[in-house]
Amino acid sequence: MQNRFRLFFGALAILALVGCHESLFQESKPVPNKIWEIGNTISFEVEVTDTMEGYDFYIDLRNEATYQYANIFMFVNTTFPSGKSAIDTVECFLADQSGRWLGTGLGDVLDNHILFKQNIRFPNEGTYTFGFQQGMRNEALPSILDLGITIEKHKNK
Repeated sequence: MQNRFRLFFGALAILALVGCHESLFQESKPVPNKIWEIGNTISFEVEVTDTMEGYDFYIDLRNEATYQYANIFMFVNTTFPSGKSAIDTVECFLADQSGRWLGTGLGDVLDNHILFKQNIRFPNEGTYTFGFQQGMRNEALPSILDLGITIEKHKNK
């Protein structure tokens, strides 16, 4: 019952975050056993047909309040339709300097919607693969529940 409660409110939070914007892609995948092993790559395939539009790329991370760090480092491997690839290292802040969690949620589950890249344009049409690996010093990183991405049309403010 508690897992259904978490799933319902997690889905509701994601819908609230992306409901006001036109999304190209949104998907989230569970982390096996709530432990992100250092060799476990979480991948997403995104079909891109519009190379003129600007997009905002978000990392959606769900963690438990028992997560022991204020941040998480990730390696993001982007494979382009041509087969070429590029790797980014990204640091996502999950808590402020006083230790207060930045994510939203109820109870001990926190949803983080973190801007990774803003107003990007995809250079080619085709399938892009985004592979995420945790880049912390721990071989096994407990209390990470889900990892996802949201790519939505950029809104000029």
